[in-house]
Amino acid sequence: MRPSERLAYSPVSERAPLTLPDGKKVAVWVIVNIEEWNDQDAMPRTVLTPPAGGVPTPDVPNWAWHEYGNRVGFWRLLDVLDKHEIPVVLAVNGSAVQTYAAITTAAKERNWEFIGHGYGQKNMQKVPDEREDIRRTTEAIRAATGAAPRGWLGPGLTETWETPDILVEEGYEYVCDWVLDDQPVQLQTRTTPITNIPYTQECNDVAMMLIQHHPAREYLQRATDQFNQLADDAHDSARVMALVVHPYIMAVPHRLTYLDQALAHIRADDRSVFMTGEEILDWHRSSNAPTQVKGDQNDK
Repeated sequence: MRPSERLAYSPVSERAPLTLPDGKKVAVWVIVNIEEWNDQDAMPRTVLTPPAGGVPTPDVPNWAWHEYGNRVGFWRLLDVLDKHEIPVVLAVNGSAVQTYAAITTAAKERNWEFIGHGYGQKNMQKVPDEREDIRRTTEAIRAATGAAPRGWLGPGLTETWETPDILVEEGYEYVCDWVLDDQPVQLQTRTTPITNIPYTQECNDVAMMLIQHHPAREYLQRATDQFNQLADDAHDSARVMALVVHPYIMAVPHRLTYLDQALAHIRADDRSVFMTGEEILDWHRSSNAPTQVKGDQNDK
């Protein structure tokens, strides 16, 4: 199925209202991405260009740049998240569950939700067997937590033509790759629909810091501005906002304070409620929200 064939166009202005518990307006979810970069492959992202060009292996400076996040940055980030006492979602490569076992343990101790993020940090279009990659990720998380993940985030938001179909067939209930709405939507598959929960490219440290090259304080400005606008938009129907961080980016010493300040701003606004992805999924289902799949004329 083409992406455009998986859901109908649905203007937010014409939808039935969504209501969050206790009169809240914006469901905010925080996603921490934990990845394992294979030191025998080309690095998924780079901070330094090799002096002679090309794609060297081993690529020590760029591998080490990322590894810092899991060795040091995550623990600095953890202090901030603990301070704010908010629920968190861990999007984790299946291989990283054991490689970074201390991170897994810390997340389990705090009852974070685990979601699949590919078995390794690799474009899903380049994985030799997509179904097997998804299954291996599922089993790694199940072995560590005792439960299969309900949600999936493709590495770099990558999908093949079949990803939503395979995810449903492998037991997944929601996906985060389709950044096209401020409310959950349903995607058609060859079996039953799967829910897409709003993720973000704009309040994502990869886009802001590595691609757009903004100063660190941009995260605070953008996150607070986005929350304020969404809360205003939600006067008649609830919205969902995602905040995305990677320990090797946002948890370095000169950046983390801006995430801390953004969380403080959002927490202080009584229109916000912090939720996990599965909590948003269950709320959306319980609201009897329409399906919005391809073929619906509208979603009222």
